[in-house]
Amino acid sequence: MSTHTPKAAPTTDTTRIHNIGYRSYDGPRLGRAYARRSLFSQSLRGAYGLGRSAKSKVLPMLLFAVMCVPALILVAVAVVGKQAKLSIEYTEYAIYLQMVIGIYLASQAPQSVSRDLRFRTVPLYFSRPIERADYVLAKFGAMASALFLLTASPLLILWIGALLAKMDFWEQTAMFGQGLVSVALLSLLFGGIGLVMAALTPRRGFGVAAVIAVLVISYGAVSTLMGIAYATDNTDVIPWLGLFSPITLIDGVQTAFLGAPSAFPDGGGPDSGAGAVYLLVVLALIAGSYGILMRRYRKVGL
Repeated sequence: MSTHTPKAAPTTDTTRIHNIGYRSYDGPRLGRAYARRSLFSQSLRGAYGLGRSAKSKVLPMLLFAVMCVPALILVAVAVVGKQAKLSIEYTEYAIYLQMVIGIYLASQAPQSVSRDLRFRTVPLYFSRPIERADYVLAKFGAMASALFLLTASPLLILWIGALLAKMDFWEQTAMFGQGLVSVALLSLLFGGIGLVMAALTPRRGFGVAAVIAVLVISYGAVSTLMGIAYATDNTDVIPWLGLFSPITLIDGVQTAFLGAPSAFPDGGGPDSGAGAVYLLVVLALIAGSYGILMRRYRKVGL
């Protein structure tokens, strides 16, 4: 009887080792400052739709054009008519076009912060090395810078036009500088208020409505009360009513300290004493807005 030993089935080894090139990062560690600058730059670009879809560019660029076109018209009139002075003061320009500034802020402040809240991407920012203070500082700085570009650009057009019309260089430069100080303060105040309102809700629509309500309703109420006070000869109360609206706060500060004409009903505006109160309230609101944002982002996304 013969025995048959079956042959072992051949084995097929399909194991492969692939070198996919993983290696540790040995480049420069750029740290928090770089991350903060990158977030600032991205937020500032986003405020004008840069780096976003074509649809996102339409409204901010349109509002920027609306801010600049009146300045171009005033310059053309001044040059052709050989005027000795501009038809409008540098410090008055933003006051007259406050509605455009308000619409811009209402559209872009929620875009800056509401989407991060809505899609819960805030915790991604807070991974190392960036921290909450860096996020708030970058967003605040970007919004204020975007507003400054919006409000300072037409002033630059007015200044160049004044020089082309052969107006006095030093006088126009001094007034241009006063206008820049005014819109810088306005940009910080409006930027802080807009971001606070937008950061309260992840819904962009609610953020837009909140910003418009704070700016428009407060100004409408204050203007109405000022008109009533003026009509009833209670002019002493007019300067103090201006403390309750962002735009009248800026008007009061520049009237008291920059020699700007006042848009208040009596045309006088606050004196230096009341102006100091205006300035303190503006600075308190700017600091308070930053503090509220810091508190908000201590709680969100944890």
